[in-house]
Amino acid sequence: MGLFSFSTKKRLPWTEITSVEQLHEALESAKEKPILLFKHSTRCSISSMALNSFENDWSSENERCALCFVDLLRNRDVSNAIAEETGVVHQSPQAILWNGSEVLYQASHSGISARSIEKLLK
Repeated sequence: MGLFSFSTKKRLPWTEITSVEQLHEALESAKEKPILLFKHSTRCSISSMALNSFENDWSSENERCALCFVDLLRNRDVSNAIAEETGVVHQSPQAILWNGSEVLYQASHSGISARSIEKLLK
């Protein structure tokens, strides 16, 4: 585990997506409940700051969407599939809110805002 390892920073009920099959299942489940895909590079300090900021700002009571996490270093194929399935060009870090078959929100780096996402979910 590196200095910016995800497993030591977990504070929210993230579901880690580690395969393209698991991604497809998550995207399919978004027909019932939106999902937030958070793409994170565990070796990047900017990505770690974005993740920490998101986790600090996200309301722990918010259950209006499922939180899905992708470790880009271990699961590049999943990241590529996200870009292909959602039509959102890959960036890191990146947050994509997916509802059914459309992107409701996407941002990267310091533009990722838990508050903005939560407003969309109300």
